[in-house]
Amino acid sequence: MVTAPRFGILGCADIAARKTVPAMATAGLRVTAVASRSAAKAAAFTARFGGEAVTGYAALLERPDVDAVYIPLPIALHQEWAEAALEAGKHVLVEKTATIGTAAAARLVELATARGLVVMENFAFPHHSQHAEVAELVTKGVVGEPRLITADFGIPPTAPSGIKYSGALGGGSLRETGCYPIRASWPYLRTPEVAGAVLVRSGEVDVSGSALLSDGEVAAQCSFGFVHTYRNAMSVWGSEGRLTLDWAFTPPATTRPVLRLESQDVREERTLPADDQFRNVLRHFASLIGDPAGRACEYETLLTQARLLEEVVARAS
Repeated sequence: MVTAPRFGILGCADIAARKTVPAMATAGLRVTAVASRSAAKAAAFTARFGGEAVTGYAALLERPDVDAVYIPLPIALHQEWAEAALEAGKHVLVEKTATIGTAAAARLVELATARGLVVMENFAFPHHSQHAEVAELVTKGVVGEPRLITADFGIPPTAPSGIKYSGALGGGSLRETGCYPIRASWPYLRTPEVAGAVLVRSGEVDVSGSALLSDGEVAAQCSFGFVHTYRNAMSVWGSEGRLTLDWAFTPPATTRPVLRLESQDVREERTLPADDQFRNVLRHFASLIGDPAGRACEYETLLTQARLLEEVVARAS
């Protein structure tokens, strides 16, 4: 039996405080240390969530009581600190988007493989049971042969001083919101490629966009941005029907999501069980420590996602 990893947190980002770190307790995981460049920030964070406050990320990686690190830093810093953590012998859970480019992703996989460590991009939504329900219904042929996947994730504008508007910090709508519909869509395609893409820029970054993925038979239309009214949905449209999730990516743990089924003569809504996707993804990460085959699957997932985002950028250029 694999002992639950003891976590160190690199950075005090909002996503860590709101979602991931609180879910660690429900997943049966323990935070032993939290690092920030600011001693005061680290102390405030540990006062809420426990663990020891550490000043500086490198100091946390030296600790023998840290088995795994969670990295919610700005995207441009992910590569540096994920590599450093793997080289220090720590398992790595890194926020999306994990890397900028396929070469960076391949380097993380190379390091993790050589050391028998987990490196995983922290997409929680695939671990919500609503997506397992959709995948099962598609496999059973409820919609017939899949023809088109559509997935949309758009959010309203926020303060332009935020990290996602900074090119230097790796911001932009593709990496911040577009990564979700792309990650949701490509598992339904056998060999996904980017057939076309548009990125609309403002200032230093892209603020909206759309990408068309295809395997030659099934297409996936992925739209995204942060200049929109809020939208968070995906559907699978097939030869005999269509399945739709209206809260595909960020349903709260207490929410019972609704799955809509449509065919020629039938309109049906199914209210699905509530589920905690953040707890689930953390349990999955912990399980990979003793599961070499599972780690290999996550490596491939990381590489595929990085390749597709890189292809979107190239197609839109």
